Amino acid sequence: MNKTFSSTLLEHVTKTPDKASIYFLEAGAEDRTLTYQILFEDAAVFADKLQQEGILPGEVVVLIIDYRVELLAGFWGAVLQGAIPSILPFLTEKLNPERYLADLTSLISVTKPAAVITYSDFKSIVEKAIQPGSSVRSILYLEDILGSEPDVNESFPGLNRNPDDIVLLQHSSGTTGLQKGVALSHQAVFNQLQSLSESIRLNPAEDVVVSWLPLYHDMGLIAGFLLPILSGIPLVLMSPFDWVRAPYRLLQSVSRYQGTLSWMPNFAYNFCARKIRDRHLDGVDLSTWRAVINCSEPVRWESHQAFFERFKDCGLAPEALQTSYAMAENTFGVTQSTLGEEPRIQRIDRESFLESDLIIPAEDGNPHLVMMSSGRPLDNTQIRVQDPHGKVLPENTIGEIALQSSCMLNEYYRRPDITEKSFQDGWFLTGDYGYLSGEEIFVTGRKKDLIIVGGKNIYPGDLEELIYEIPGIHPGRAVVFGLFNEDLGTEDVVAIAEADDPDPLAKQELADRIRAHVTQNSPVSLRFVEITGPNWIIKTSSGKVSRSANKEKYILEKGLA
Repeated sequence: MNKTFSSTLLEHVTKTPDKASIYFLEAGAEDRTLTYQILFEDAAVFADKLQQEGILPGEVVVLIIDYRVELLAGFWGAVLQGAIPSILPFLTEKLNPERYLADLTSLISVTKPAAVITYSDFKSIVEKAIQPGSSVRSILYLEDILGSEPDVNESFPGLNRNPDDIVLLQHSSGTTGLQKGVALSHQAVFNQLQSLSESIRLNPAEDVVVSWLPLYHDMGLIAGFLLPILSGIPLVLMSPFDWVRAPYRLLQSVSRYQGTLSWMPNFAYNFCARKIRDRHLDGVDLSTWRAVINCSEPVRWESHQAFFERFKDCGLAPEALQTSYAMAENTFGVTQSTLGEEPRIQRIDRESFLESDLIIPAEDGNPHLVMMSSGRPLDNTQIRVQDPHGKVLPENTIGEIALQSSCMLNEYYRRPDITEKSFQDGWFLTGDYGYLSGEEIFVTGRKKDLIIVGGKNIYPGDLEELIYEIPGIHPGRAVVFGLFNEDLGTEDVVAIAEADDPDPLAKQELADRIRAHVTQNSPVSLRFVEITGPNWIIKTSSGKVSRSANKEKYILEKGLA
């Protein structure tokens, strides 16, 4: 039998049916244990329903389910049926319903799923998103699925899938608009898991993964869900919404279940250090936590220091704080720092870093930046740093990061145009910028002007288009950029707009309208909105707004340099 998701799950069910696969944690409820047998039976209910609805192997099934145990069963049910599951975010109070509906409608029109699995509270939005002539043949609601008796005769179509078949879609977390579906094969995921497991010295007999990460993001889906389940390692899983409300539950769960591995975005280190109170740490023991791996956005040494200082008295070891560079297009991990050692840091000359592509060690007394390594490439991955023409750059020179591996995406699903543009001479162009030093990658920037806020990718152009929707603001008279906030460990979004009316009250009213409109129509809550007079914004010779030049101007005027 070919090694696929379905065959691997069935193997665990056959050999260790009563072994705990997932400890599912819900606020206000007893922790729930899902053995491999229970997970398989719960998934079989969904697989049976998909089969009854005529959903065929190789067809896409979109899952839009709030954070409950049925989301896990629905994913595996689609896999058992041989379909291609794709987990999407559900609508929350922070998202504008109209914008969410437009994005979902666009995604469905491109991805062309055969079915959508959701819950009855979401009925009106899903039905509006499905246009006449849509590919969607079936909308399945949890209330109509649950309670059925599973058929576990082990004849699921998913057992006949081939390793090179697409097994899942991951969708990028852009600000607005159409999201790109990253199509991954069974083989690509297994290649990633094997290489990643070797890098982090995974031990099925001893390791326990603890995660709060959302499953619609590659860090949560791969590291915080598929890695432990497919590897036969217990997973302690909680809702990201529960974590945000009570971040101490992560540490208490590590202590209770003797967790050994977790992954988090950079902002989470600062968030935990600031929000968790002493009273929540009584009896907490973090000595079993051998790796808390920082990835998903540029890693910050200062964030690691804040986290360690806050929790070292709970037994947290300094070498437990590790780093990684990851992306959905490579399934997940690209690099990994060396476990058992603190990640390498460099103190570099700040002026040289800001004004050139060269990395120069800082001299004593001179302004400097602390850069932290994201580690070495996984053993099935090659990395190079290149200039815009594809020329490979020497060490300590900033350029675009390109990679090759055996766990790359098959394609951006049904987007051959984007897929083709993403490769150059067989190398995937990440759009991220960094430099190599001693075979380790230091990530310095992001895709052009991309802003990363709390692990979310924010595209300034999208926010600028929202600002232009406001009466009185015209295209080319607004600019958005990010400024790193040392206290929060992530970026603040700054919006600047020109206004003709010099009246201070009118400017304040305009700033309030911009803040409210952007907050309502995107995942961003604007904190900094500046209204200037005419001709403040700097443009390039071709008439385009120069975000980098405007950012520099803002920093100088505010005395932030």
